[in-house]
Amino acid sequence: MNRIFLSVLFFSIVISSYAQEKFKATSSITVSGRLKSPKTFSWAEIRNFKVYSIGDVAITNHKGEAKGTAKDLSGILLRDLLQGIALDAENPKVLSEYYFTCQATDGYKVVYSWNELFNTAIGNSVYIVVSKDNQPADTLNESILMISTQDVHTGRRYVKNLQSIMVRRTE
Repeated sequence: MNRIFLSVLFFSIVISSYAQEKFKATSSITVSGRLKSPKTFSWAEIRNFKVYSIGDVAITNHKGEAKGTAKDLSGILLRDLLQGIALDAENPKVLSEYYFTCQATDGYKVVYSWNELFNTAIGNSVYIVVSKDNQPADTLNESILMISTQDVHTGRRYVKNLQSIMVRRTE
């Protein structure tokens, strides 16, 4: 009985230590995939884009339950970052077939379609956060953040430690 208790205790400690692991903060975003050439954006390059005041954003989970508030945010539009990247598209008609998979260091992924970012109002509200709580984002443990402020459940596409954006085309 004592051996079972110790085994359960050991596994509980191991599992909880993995769950509490801090993921590596990011300092750049690499955009690759169906492009003429891949591009990596450093913090210095990200800050060169037009910065917008976002304000406070309530973070809710998939059930709409409040999980917190991201305060005093400012950021650049994801669309602006992607605008200057040449997609490997033979003509503008096929752009509707492209999508962007944004991935964090912990493997969390969110997806945006080309039309969603460049042809709807959502594109005006998907930000890469450059400051939070009046602190530069590159000094935070969550480092490169991405948020879609007009989503009904904002936590679903609130990405911490964004590291890459993969450009793909549907088949």
